[in-house]
Amino acid sequence: MISTTFNSSVTGIQRGLEGLNRNASSIAQAAKGEGKDIVQPMVESKVNQRQVEANVEVLKTQDEMLGSLLDERA
Repeated sequence: MISTTFNSSVTGIQRGLEGLNRNASSIAQAAKGEGKDIVQPMVESKVNQRQVEANVEVLKTQDEMLGSLLDERA
């Protein structure tokens, strides 16, 4: 269970970062006049940012829970 949660969180972080990179590229192209729209990549960047933040919080919570379990076992 712990490894499943960990893997899901890491995958979510990776996907969020990939999305941020894609959106940064789209924003840079739009700023150069090569892209069509700058609004959509900016909105998606916020969504990707929240995705990364949420998955980091899951990892922190998992770490705290694991620490509590280990403290009780000791």
